[in-house]
Amino acid sequence: MKLVTVSQMIALEKQADASGLSYAQMMQNAGIGLAKIVHEMGQQKNWKKVIGLVGAGNNGGDTLVALTWLAENGWETSAYLTKTNNNELIKKYIDVGGKIIQFENIESYVNESDVVLDGVLGTGIKLPLKKEASEVLEKVKNINPKFVVAVDCPSGVDCDSGECANETIPANLTVTMAAIKQGLLKLPAFEKIGDLQLVEIGLSDEMLNEIKVDVADDEMISALLPKRTLASHKGTFGTAFVIAGSISYTGAALLAGTAAYRIGAGLVTMAVPENLHSALAGHLPEATWVLLPHENGFISESASDVLLNNLSGATSILIGSGLGNKETTKQFVEKLLPSIKIPMVIDADGLRHLINSPLLRGEGLGVRSILTPHLGEMSALTGLSKEEIQSNREEVAKKYAKQWNCVVVLKGAFTIIASPDERMTIIPIATSALARAGTGDVLAGLITGLLAQGLNPYDAAVAGAYIHGKAGLLAAERLGTTASVLASDVVNTVSEVISKLEK
Repeated sequence: MKLVTVSQMIALEKQADASGLSYAQMMQNAGIGLAKIVHEMGQQKNWKKVIGLVGAGNNGGDTLVALTWLAENGWETSAYLTKTNNNELIKKYIDVGGKIIQFENIESYVNESDVVLDGVLGTGIKLPLKKEASEVLEKVKNINPKFVVAVDCPSGVDCDSGECANETIPANLTVTMAAIKQGLLKLPAFEKIGDLQLVEIGLSDEMLNEIKVDVADDEMISALLPKRTLASHKGTFGTAFVIAGSISYTGAALLAGTAAYRIGAGLVTMAVPENLHSALAGHLPEATWVLLPHENGFISESASDVLLNNLSGATSILIGSGLGNKETTKQFVEKLLPSIKIPMVIDADGLRHLINSPLLRGEGLGVRSILTPHLGEMSALTGLSKEEIQSNREEVAKKYAKQWNCVVVLKGAFTIIASPDERMTIIPIATSALARAGTGDVLAGLITGLLAQGLNPYDAAVAGAYIHGKAGLLAAERLGTTASVLASDVVNTVSEVISKLEK
């Protein structure tokens, strides 16, 4: 799925029209695709009645096409028209037995309907809303409909900024046309869209491929996962080498190593301060261990030689989770990184030890590397304020992926993966289930485990971040609340997420 601005979507439709795909045909494709989604849900839930809220724009036209198709396929339909610009579509709808209702009858029809199609306003609205749209939206919102399907976007959402009007009706499902509008993956709009499905309107792959920003979905991630044949052995799925932990953050190493195994790595080697081994080994009996020199439980500078002598066979490396901020560990990281020639994830304290490093200039760490900063770490690495980053996350991620010549995973609500070649993928997940210490270590381990299995750094980062987000959502669902989700709960749901993706 592609992510577009409103102006990009307008340009794509204009290009398609010039190429022979008329606006009228695009509307037919959109409306019929919408109708088929509603019809399929109706068959599953025994729904029979639908009302459409129809505006004068393209979303209103899509809604009329959908209502016409549904009426022809056995649904009892009704429509409230805020304006009457789509006269030809209105006539076609009436000709198949569609019913036009008045404002004073909206409440009874909404209460009797199984589904409300919200097609009042489109992607080009400006806030605040005009009176007529405001009144109908507020009225329907207060009725509390059984199930709302937003057509392309919930009416009242600014599809660039993510702002939304107070009158916006929260949708249970948003059916968006051709591409996801960027405002839908911003707050507060994201809280209004419910589930999200895409309908094709006939745009060619060539046109869509001009858009460089993707939105991850099950189909994309399923295609990235390594194939596991009957002839596989542990060497098939690589060796993840996890350099992590300190006396202050013992659990970080365990979470990262467990995550690398859960995502499918054939072997995980744990490189930890020697005094942590007895505490960790019994919790991860599947791992092999490299025990490192330390100073008071923090990896010491001299450990780099030990590590470099034990890297044979490793197919990916994670460095950083729980290392702590001691100067001797910083010297270890600075000495080690230039010698690493295999795909590498740098996370947490590993990132902090890179602040002002020459490795982030010129050729830098190289495209084999993945940096996974959260907002605070990105601020420290770039010198930008958190507010500057948060207000322009996509551009910041893109700029520094190119400047540092590596893949950047900018974590947070709607995690962004950016590549030096300007590709970008957004993870369409925002949940407080992941607002917990240790979940970043899990993400780093997942990405490292996928790297170990041969995925390129960009694909490993995209797949790892998506599975991580889905695991957080599933853990919260299992526990019944986001408040109680622990990082270990996220690790423990990874297998179920993968199982669903493999089907």
